[in-house]
Amino acid sequence: MENTIRSLQQEIIDFEINTPEALETFRLRYTVRKGLIATLFGQLKSVEPAEKPRIGQLLNELKQSADARLSEAEEKLAATTSESGKGIDLTLPGRRYFTGSEHPVQKVLGEMKKIFSDMGFGIATGPELELDHYNFDMLNFPPDHPARDMQDTFFITNGNADSDVLLRTHTSPVQVRVMLDQKPPIRVICPGKVYRNEAISARSYCVFHQLEGLYIDKNVSFADLKATIYSFSRQMFGSDVKLRFRPSFFPFTEPSAEVDVTCYLCGGKGCRVCKKSGWLEIMGCGMVHPNVMRNCGIDPETWSGYAFGMGVDRTVLLRYKIDDIRLLFENDLRMLRQFPA
Repeated sequence: MENTIRSLQQEIIDFEINTPEALETFRLRYTVRKGLIATLFGQLKSVEPAEKPRIGQLLNELKQSADARLSEAEEKLAATTSESGKGIDLTLPGRRYFTGSEHPVQKVLGEMKKIFSDMGFGIATGPELELDHYNFDMLNFPPDHPARDMQDTFFITNGNADSDVLLRTHTSPVQVRVMLDQKPPIRVICPGKVYRNEAISARSYCVFHQLEGLYIDKNVSFADLKATIYSFSRQMFGSDVKLRFRPSFFPFTEPSAEVDVTCYLCGGKGCRVCKKSGWLEIMGCGMVHPNVMRNCGIDPETWSGYAFGMGVDRTVLLRYKIDDIRLLFENDLRMLRQFPA
């Protein structure tokens, strides 16, 4: 029994107590009423009478050693906890719990949908993985158009250099599918994600959101197109917004125009964002090309229509005066927390 006591004594000395969990393990193993030391005291009655005084003294020393080790460890852990708690001001208010909210792109897109829905436009969607036939051919793009190059479009090659599968570069293929499936009159908007093989910068990204519109009916004119764009812009950017239409070219509209609004940062005076011009482009538009209508089985002699397309992300930049489009895709909570629910 003496050997057991001395072995247990050494075990107590070597026991490492660095955490509250280790402290509790030590206490339960050695110092409680059903611990190892108490068990040895219970075995004292079986010791030879002549040895009982000496063995009893060894047991008392063992118990004192364990109690002292326990007290020392408790004081040490208490001091460590107190030291780590220095510098904490318990009177400070707690951090506000951030529950999340609608992303600014989705928020603005929702507002745009509502504005056009109130004008009588329906909503149409289509696949993001598209065929060259719908993305280019049906929209009057010539075979040698630069947009068909790998440098501008993400083609899904799968080892085939002549693949006709691609990530759509605009939501215009949705307009084509609508014209193929429905008979005029047609009035729809086509929101969704599009992809272009562009260098990422403060003003452009390889994936962005677009909203396009299509209206086909009898006797539709460019004046109807301008009225629609003016109505949208005033509801979206304010009644005092100024617009200008610049002649342009798109394969799927004729005549075509690009629409600018006064710069949101400088108010038209000229700054870095608007390249000192005082204007920012928000969309392209025009009258639907007769070839596009014929491709979709619509007689351009009977029907006419207009189409427009705008970048939702750029509208977000205008609306909230953000100067870097990359902030919309980085999921930085410091930016997202500025748009609470």
